[in-house]
Parts: sequence; C-alpha cells; structure tokens
Amino acid sequence: MTWTERDKIVWDEIMAWEQSLAEYEGNDFQYTYSKWLNTALSTIPEETLSAFFGQLDNVLFQMHSLLQGSQFQNEAKERILTSARIFREDIAALDDLKKLTIDQIRYLSSQQSSRHRFYSLLQGGITGTGGALTLSTDFAAMAVLNLRAIQMTAMTYGYDPQLPFEMMASLKVFHAAALPDRLKADGWQELLIELEERDHPYFYNEVDQLTDLTWMERPVTQLGKLLAITLFKNQKMANLPLISVAIGAGVNYRLTKRMIDFAERYYQYRWLQDKRENMKINA
Repeated sequence: MTWTERDKIVWDEIMAWEQSLAEYEGNDFQYTYSKWLNTALSTIPEETLSAFFGQLDNVLFQMHSLLQGSQFQNEAKERILTSARIFREDIAALDDLKKLTIDQIRYLSSQQSSRHRFYSLLQGGITGTGGALTLSTDFAAMAVLNLRAIQMTAMTYGYDPQLPFEMMASLKVFHAAALPDRLKADGWQELLIELEERDHPYFYNEVDQLTDLTWMERPVTQLGKLLAITLFKNQKMANLPLISVAIGAGVNYRLTKRMIDFAERYYQYRWLQDKRENMKINA
C-alpha cells in the first residue's frame, strides 16, 4: 500500500487549510464582541462558572452515549458499510473502510454530510416558525445533530466513536469546530497534539474539560439567532413567518456545514497519517 497521487493532493489541501486557520485574523467587531462577552462572564463567580461548564460537559457526554446506544445510530453504521461494499465486497467492519481509496471515502462522507446539512436546514426552518417548544429546544437539537454528524464522519473514515479514545476525539472535534474562527487554529493544534501523545487507540484515561469561556461565543450567537427569530416571527407573508424561517434555516445550515467541514479535515488527516504509518511498518 502506497500513497497515491490523490492522497498527496488531499494532504496538500489539508496543509493549505491548516495554514489558512493560522493566518486568520478576526475583525474589530469580533474582538469587541469577544471582549464584551468575556467581561460579562468574568462577573460570574469562578466556582459558578466551573460548575456550569462541568454540567455542560456532562450533558455532551450523555448526548454522545445516547446517540451511540441508539438503534438509529446502529442502522446508520450498517448503511455506511453497505454503501462501502459497492467499492469492495470484503468490507465487514468500520476498520475495513481504510481499505478504500481517499476519493471513495470522501464520496461516502459527502452522502452523510449532505443528509445532515439538510436535517439542520429543516430543523432551523422549524425553529424559525417561532413556536415556544422549538425555540426552547433549539440548542439541544443542534448539539445532538452536529455531534451525530461528527460521529458519522468518524465512522465513514473507519473510526468507531464507541471506543474510548474515539469518543473523546469526536467530542473534542465538536468543541474545536464550534470555536470562533480566530481560535480554530489553536483547537486544531490541540487535536493533533492529542494524537501524538496517545498511548493506545483503544484507551483514554484522562478526564478533560471540554467547554470553557472561549467556547461560549457560539452558544451566544445561537441565542442571538433565537432573538432575531422572536423579533421577526410575526412578520408574515402568505401566512408564514418567512424572514424568521430563513434566519433559522440559514444560521443552522451554515453552522452544521462549518462543523462537518472541520471534522472532515480532521478525519482525513488521521486517515492519511495512519496510511503513511502502515506503509512504514510494512516497508
């Protein structure tokens, strides 16, 4: 097994994307907004913040566990394997997906990502109708949808999120992908360091805090979306709040697309890196 020309091209794309993260500079509005948010949060006692982030981490862990134990997720896993057998009949488990070419994997991943972008668009549109129930559950619904999208990306590249290390990896990808653009380079580097320092792919002994002050900009942005929906939900055309529906659908779609794109780069990086390591072992 050797690196193909396509492998090299995709690797170069990842390196160029990584460089773009490092070179990104936020505008004055973003820095002002960040400073205002940090100032507002700094007025909250440290113990209260620590307890809040601890509870938020626990919610994310619980969401991950519920998704992994669901029949819906198991069926999705089987769909991935069934689709993969179009290319190779000997695909029996997720790890076998690494036998495929990078373009075959990307094709399978695009099928999953397009489905989740549609789900996000639909969920945002429903939230945009302004119903009390949909507004109150929007954050949880988007967290579940985006976490599931990342898990599906992991499985498509042959990594099982049910394994301890892969569980933490998917949660950390979720965290890094949700960071503001100016902080994504730091989140990406932390993920790569985690890969280099892991002792074994099947074990993860550390208990890390996932969420922190830097992560809060995204939820606050989502709250801003909900406020905009509330303001425009009574402005109807053809008896539908089209403006608020467009806001909800557009914001959610863009968020899911950005998170999937980030996850795609991470798992492409790992897939190519693992292929290179296997080449060295077999040389």
